[in-house]
Amino acid sequence: MADNTITIVGNLTRDPELRFTQTGRGVASFGIAVNRRYQVNGEWQEQTSFFNVVAWSTLGENAAASLNKGDRIIVFGRLEQRSWETNDGEKRSVVEVIADEIGPSVRWATATVERTTRSSSNSPDGGSGASGGGSGASSGAGAGGSDRAPDSSYGEDPF
Repeated sequence: MADNTITIVGNLTRDPELRFTQTGRGVASFGIAVNRRYQVNGEWQEQTSFFNVVAWSTLGENAAASLNKGDRIIVFGRLEQRSWETNDGEKRSVVEVIADEIGPSVRWATATVERTTRSSSNSPDGGSGASGGGSGASSGAGAGGSDRAPDSSYGEDPF
């Protein structure tokens, strides 16, 4: 079994954008800039990489409610490639980080965690919400499974 996990720490380049699928499942997308600083021949160099992040269900909803442009966050997830065809018939593809966990970085800031409560009627995955709970910008999985992006078993598009 191949393992495809990634952890990145960086700053949000834009506020999370929250949308909902036709079935009512939340999905938030945002950008993150990751800076790397290193020395070459005694001179400091800086390189910035930009990543698109997608967070599903309660994780995405909590991220959209908690995070703002400029916030320094930690994202743990996996890389996924997505392909589509434009209206002009051009083929496009993108590699995104599908978030499993998101949290604030407290290296240069403080954070307050506020636990959210969810009832079974509000949980789009059918989980109880009470067993998994949720806190601040992270979320546990309800009885219905994890908050991962849909695959062929879900049968729904993100928008």
